[in-house]
Amino acid sequence: MNIVKLSRRDFVKISSVATAGLVLGYSANGQRPTANAFDLGTFVQIGTDGIVTVWVTKSEMGQGVRTSLPILVAEELDADLKSVRIRQAHFDRKFGRQGTGGSSSMRTMWKPLRTAGATARAMLVTAAATKLGVDAAQLTVANGVITHGKDKLAFADVAEAASKLEVPKDVKLKDPAAFKLIGKKAIRFDDRNVVTGKAQYGIDVRVPGMLYAAVARSPVFGGKVASFDATKAKATRGVKDVVKIDAVETDLPWNGVAVVADSTWVALQGRNALAITWDEGAHANETTAQLHKRMEGGLASAKTIHNAGDVDAALGSAAKKIEATYEVPYLAHAAMEPMNATVHVKADSAEIWAPTQFPDWAASATASLLKLKPEQIKVNVTLLGGAFGRRANPDPILEAAQISKAVGAPVHVQWTREDDMQHDFYRPASMHRISAGLDANGDVIAWHHRIAAPAISAYYEPASKTPHDSEIEAAEVAHAFPNFRIDFALADSGVPRGWWRSVEHSINGFVFNSMLDELAHAAGRDVIDLHLSLLPKGRRVEKEGNAKDYPLEIDRMRKVIEFVREKSGWGSPLPQHVARGFGAHYSFLSHAAQVAEVSVGKDGTVHVHRIVCAIDCGIPVNPDGIRAQIEGGILYGLTAALGGEITIDKGRVQQSNFHDYPLIRISEVPKIEVHIVPSTALPTGSGEPGLPPTAGAVANAIFAATGKRLRRLPFGDT
Repeated sequence: MNIVKLSRRDFVKISSVATAGLVLGYSANGQRPTANAFDLGTFVQIGTDGIVTVWVTKSEMGQGVRTSLPILVAEELDADLKSVRIRQAHFDRKFGRQGTGGSSSMRTMWKPLRTAGATARAMLVTAAATKLGVDAAQLTVANGVITHGKDKLAFADVAEAASKLEVPKDVKLKDPAAFKLIGKKAIRFDDRNVVTGKAQYGIDVRVPGMLYAAVARSPVFGGKVASFDATKAKATRGVKDVVKIDAVETDLPWNGVAVVADSTWVALQGRNALAITWDEGAHANETTAQLHKRMEGGLASAKTIHNAGDVDAALGSAAKKIEATYEVPYLAHAAMEPMNATVHVKADSAEIWAPTQFPDWAASATASLLKLKPEQIKVNVTLLGGAFGRRANPDPILEAAQISKAVGAPVHVQWTREDDMQHDFYRPASMHRISAGLDANGDVIAWHHRIAAPAISAYYEPASKTPHDSEIEAAEVAHAFPNFRIDFALADSGVPRGWWRSVEHSINGFVFNSMLDELAHAAGRDVIDLHLSLLPKGRRVEKEGNAKDYPLEIDRMRKVIEFVREKSGWGSPLPQHVARGFGAHYSFLSHAAQVAEVSVGKDGTVHVHRIVCAIDCGIPVNPDGIRAQIEGGILYGLTAALGGEITIDKGRVQQSNFHDYPLIRISEVPKIEVHIVPSTALPTGSGEPGLPPTAGAVANAIFAATGKRLRRLPFGDT
């Protein structure tokens, strides 16, 4: 293969447009697709048994791409969905960018996969017309059967002949009015395998001759091994070797000592027997309290990164000026499957089996580490047991590669929950101060948003002088303020940062919606009416590259807000002590609004009873999948609002497992109603846009119930 090496900068831009791709998988009935199949383009194979195999290049982490993406192919192919099977694509340049993030899978694959299906259909029809001796225009296709009068040919009958034809360059795609599969409920292709345990996650990988490793990592970020004694570890029955591993720039920001054994359990026991002295490095004294002070100081010296109008003059003339400071902590990803990877390094190649969101980054980083070419690296993508941005980073893969090279065998590195919690790439902590002005009519005339944070982009590119893209997300709102300024200050921290579900939108959604609620109360206005008053008519282009196909259509946000107001019963009577709060946010080119119904017990415990969400993410390819995504995003947002917090003391993460980093429990889950607003716009994201409005809506409901403003996450007991 001819594979281009990609830089880290390519992956920092996590939501960049992919050129093509699909994801690995198994057949719906647990059987492998037939080997006697013929390629019709890059993504489609037709077997002699009539099975249509679709290559999926996006990683499946529960969001349903193994179902929604093949539907695009099947729709244009006019295939019988029951005959469609999926295969996870290994890393190969022919598939284009294979990264999965930024809620971009459907948006980036909408046209390439529909085109793949339409192309395969055209080739099959041409082959059938030749076989029947008729004009191709006289043929019809439905459910995998090509028909001309009484003559019928299955795809399998003409697949071989079709595969020998030249691939057409231009094919016509269906009018959406003719869709038969897109927009309909679909059972997930791999449900049976997941339920029966046949599905393979990274933790399930077994390779002949494989050894197992557990790594002792520096407890302080940036720390190094000063010395170690492996005598007792090597004496542990089943331990094969002890290997020192090195940090690799920001891709692997810690070094450590690996114990290699004939099982994970033995490797962990051997790790416990190691005697290690750590050089704790420059960040040994870092604390959450210090970071708080640095961010607080940064707000006063923040530099302007976005400016429209004259904020100072507008604030000076405002009838009312409101100022509030908000703060959010570091957050861990806490994916259910702890981090892991399996790597087999040989003399001139390496093979990877891993639950990775970015197989191309994994290949590039591993090639650089081993001084190989990217085309010498094979990456097999397994199912991901949760990811939320954490599995973009290739650190477990680089650990396994170093160990495999040292011991000369394939090695599976398995992290524990404690490893995972204390060696994450965390959602950044940040502090926000907003000064806003109201005129005599209660309209918002000025919005000054100051931010201080240890930015994600600064962690990967510390020398960069450009504005931090992730912080500029604060400017990406559907609302319009006549005078609008955003200032940013970088706060120093040795804690590794990464992409967490909805990235900075998870923060800005809370801050933005909380402040608008404060302004609504100061103005004596209904908060939904205030939101609507800030939405101009028409469209606005926010990002270069999205200008043509994805303008920000403000009226879509207006419709979403009005939709959720109606469906939630906003303004109608509620049970005693229950109150409502509202939030709306534009992110990942999608529009979402939520109403939360909340009560607060006498002991201060917050109870979320109901959340109603409306989402416009363009044409809904798989509505059931979209609902599941929104529900998951809301629950992830509730965890952050009610209990999620990573704190640092003496350079160490204080949390270690779910007892001190609590996830929302089944008993705490509210009733969730998801309403998909009908749309004819191009599909956008649904994996992340459900999260940003949640914390703000809950905070505003708490205020409505108690009169107490909560400006710091998590809320905990009020």
